[in-house]
Amino acid sequence: MAAILAAPFATGNSDTPDKPADKALLPTIAIIIDDMGHNREQGERLANMEQPLTLAFLPFRRHTVSLAELAHRQRKEIMLHSPMANTRNLSLGAGGLTSDMDEASIATTLRRSLQAIPHVRGVNNHMGSLLTQRLEMMDWVMKELTKYPVYFVDSRTIATSIAGDVAQAYQIPSMTRDIFLDHEQSEDFVDRQFKKLIRRAKENGTAIGIGHPHKVTVNYLEKHLPELDAQGVAIATISGLWAIRNGNREMFADGEKQAISPALARNP
Repeated sequence: MAAILAAPFATGNSDTPDKPADKALLPTIAIIIDDMGHNREQGERLANMEQPLTLAFLPFRRHTVSLAELAHRQRKEIMLHSPMANTRNLSLGAGGLTSDMDEASIATTLRRSLQAIPHVRGVNNHMGSLLTQRLEMMDWVMKELTKYPVYFVDSRTIATSIAGDVAQAYQIPSMTRDIFLDHEQSEDFVDRQFKKLIRRAKENGTAIGIGHPHKVTVNYLEKHLPELDAQGVAIATISGLWAIRNGNREMFADGEKQAISPALARNP
């Protein structure tokens, strides 16, 4: 059985604090799978994996709600994969945050996207190479996110992204992607990137990888995630990884943030 750390991360019996927390000492990875909601077949395979993956769903897509419900039942962590404007002017689809929006439009769109995804625990950016460089717009995004009990992961689709810095300024629990696993869709490439992720975790203690529901990626993870235990590597949700980095404390106190009210019926 692979060493698995589910959110919230736990190191053992809390009644015996003097017992060494061996799991906490293991190099630990977290894997986010972006672009969830389109592909039902690969989405179901990911949701049904034994390991605690974190699945990031695009809002208002055909299979978003059903797959998020399945993933939650299977103890996966759920994120909003928020579409944000990019430098190539690629289409964002429903829920997109564009560079011509004002603050009220950003807040309303973001809130509706959060409400459209059941069991949402965090947010990361889909594309966003343009928006994540703009201080005013990231300020508007984080001002809305700070109302809710959600963390933020900067997908870092461009090296000059300031999204993570702005999230920290708002005291939103935040992290940054380390490795993209599959921007080339071949087994050899995914293998090289996955090994980079493991090396990064061994060097730094923890590391975050991002992949996508491509068949080659899902096949690779099904085969290789069960081998992590033999390599002395653990896998956690993003919440679990954050807890490791933050002394195993809770992200939010009870009642600290307002609940996200579900509104799953329709595209805004």
